[in-house]
Amino acid sequence: MTDDHTAQDTAVPPVGGTPDDAGAVAAGPEPSAGETAGVKLPPAIQDLAAAVRAIERGEGPAHTRPARRTSGTGPAARPAPDTAAPQAQAPAAPQPEAPQAQAGAHTPAQAPATPVAAPPPGHSLSALDAARSALTSGGAPESLAESAVAVLGERAGELLREDPWQVLALGGVRAEQADGFAKGLLGDGWGPDDERRVQALVVWLLERAAERGHTALESSLLRTALERQSVPDAEEALRSAVADGRVLVFHDAEDVPGAKPDEDDETPVRLLFGLDRYALAEESLADGLNRLLNTFDLGGTDTGEADGAGEADGAGEPDGADGAAWEAAAVTAPSASAAALIRAAAVSGLVAHAGGEAARAEPAALVAAARSLGLRAYAAAHTEDGRQRLAALLGEGGGGREGGDAAVTVAGLLAGREGPGRDPDGALALDLLAVLDAPQLDVELAATLVESVPDGARLVLSGDPGVLWSAGPGRAFADLLAARSCPQVVSRTPDPGPIGELASGIAIGELEQVEAPGKEVVIVPVRDAGEAVHRTVQLVADSVPRAIGVPADQTQVITPGHGGAAGTRVLNAALKERLNPGPGRFGGFDPGDRVVHIPAPGRAVPGTVVSADAAGLHLDCGGIPVVVPATEVGTAVRHGWALTAHQAAGTRWPAAVVVLPGDAVRELTRAWVYTAFSRAGRHLSVVQGADQALARAVAEIPARERTTRLRAVLREQAAATG
Repeated sequence: MTDDHTAQDTAVPPVGGTPDDAGAVAAGPEPSAGETAGVKLPPAIQDLAAAVRAIERGEGPAHTRPARRTSGTGPAARPAPDTAAPQAQAPAAPQPEAPQAQAGAHTPAQAPATPVAAPPPGHSLSALDAARSALTSGGAPESLAESAVAVLGERAGELLREDPWQVLALGGVRAEQADGFAKGLLGDGWGPDDERRVQALVVWLLERAAERGHTALESSLLRTALERQSVPDAEEALRSAVADGRVLVFHDAEDVPGAKPDEDDETPVRLLFGLDRYALAEESLADGLNRLLNTFDLGGTDTGEADGAGEADGAGEPDGADGAAWEAAAVTAPSASAAALIRAAAVSGLVAHAGGEAARAEPAALVAAARSLGLRAYAAAHTEDGRQRLAALLGEGGGGREGGDAAVTVAGLLAGREGPGRDPDGALALDLLAVLDAPQLDVELAATLVESVPDGARLVLSGDPGVLWSAGPGRAFADLLAARSCPQVVSRTPDPGPIGELASGIAIGELEQVEAPGKEVVIVPVRDAGEAVHRTVQLVADSVPRAIGVPADQTQVITPGHGGAAGTRVLNAALKERLNPGPGRFGGFDPGDRVVHIPAPGRAVPGTVVSADAAGLHLDCGGIPVVVPATEVGTAVRHGWALTAHQAAGTRWPAAVVVLPGDAVRELTRAWVYTAFSRAGRHLSVVQGADQALARAVAEIPARERTTRLRAVLREQAAATG
């Protein structure tokens, strides 16, 4: 059982006669270097991409990092106001435009073709026919044709015949399936050392790594992975991929815990390989953060960390009339931690703020204070639920009706549906932006967001360091904290009650029993997965409503993965049968079904089915009506009584039932347990079948490691600017 980091579990059809795993995740096509998740990347990133490719064409692998804009030389290029789409918050590659190809992914290769009356928008019928012909000639299902044309273009059929391993670019296709497809097209005219195969595998392995959160891979790991795919000369394969411009190579200084700088010792260096898409995003993000950090003169003091009781190290002191106004706001702040955050933001264009659920009141207090000073200040959350909680805090903090206007979602802000909109230069028309749930920002989304903040504005990145990282590649917030390149404020505001006490212990690696006189925390031991499912349904449908007073529609089930005997699929089927039985007449759904809408990989929006008609499936997602076209229901909507922790991140419910079956122990980490347990507001039930593995995970496995470059780039920039 594995947690789905893309919040999707679409199965992939067999290719080349190889049967598929039922739980395989279908990743969409990789966007071009100028796009991310349906949103055009800022011109700065596109310019970097063009420059890198020009260098590669002329000099091959001579560079070790892409060129980047020098911060402080002038305003950064801004995205045009209409370039941000509603899918802006997606942390991974978007699905193809034509979802029918994915919806038909469960169709066996020998099944009859589905008649197509007309080609999808932007695709010619001849291009689809050519792609279908190439796919079926190699033994692949023709249902992949629309995806092939969307990814490879109008010449998809021709390109697949010239290079069968380009089928790996369609997403979800495994290496052995691509080999089977190539054999179907080429017969015996290929081998493991075929240059086309080797080059495609290098890119495919890096894309697979990105699905697991890495923005780059160490050379030794990549060589080993190539050798496992029977590539005879992995070293030469990597050199060739770099020379051809398919991947970039970097020499990054390696962190050695406890090591002290010594001029006589050489700094250890690690050799990394990565796709330019993520390398450029990390470079652009670092440039944008450095630009904002240099908005105000910090007087040469070092940046550092405050504990929330006083000033943030390196934040300096506000001066002049403006400084007096900021100080007056800090004095009247609702807590010492809020005061420290206000003082830090007064003198720094970039501030990092760390804290739990209760600490969200501190950036809310900052936004209210900035608005009282006449600044255009906004706070952005990861989910609609988070936005509503922010709006409530802003209202209580004196924001009044404006408090609701000041609270937005990141996706809505970038798309222009919420917040201030864009100025004539394409930047967000604001003076201060506090972004909560910052750990949920993948590196591409973070780069797009930071580039959208205008020169002279303040940016506060706030989040809980203990939660799971983003569903997409990178760990932007964690890298920013580790680099210590900007003032940091660590909240002293604890999360209240037994659930808060339990979560606080987990955050430092301790799983302790807590006093819960009001049954705030209940442990339910189970022997096997079958009993886990039975007790979960019993808790949601009967025990929690009766004993706690939280109805079933406000109780969320969270489990480590989609598959397995107690994964989301099995749990959702059992919960639907008990809570809302029906024939599933609307694409498997009935009115009243709890669902999760997946507008793009990495985004999971809880909702409820309202109805269905010719326009599609009508959902209520946190009070916002959403219509999912019928052709997208199969890939964009899942039942949502049970979610994974990644899908639940950024949202809280009055009650949560966390299911820990025995077959999930390998997936447990401290971050997973912390995220799952902290989704509960009033009551937490833990269906415990993991025995001592739960305590070991909390104590010994902080998180699944990710290889990223942002921290190194930020430190390089700090060293370069002195």
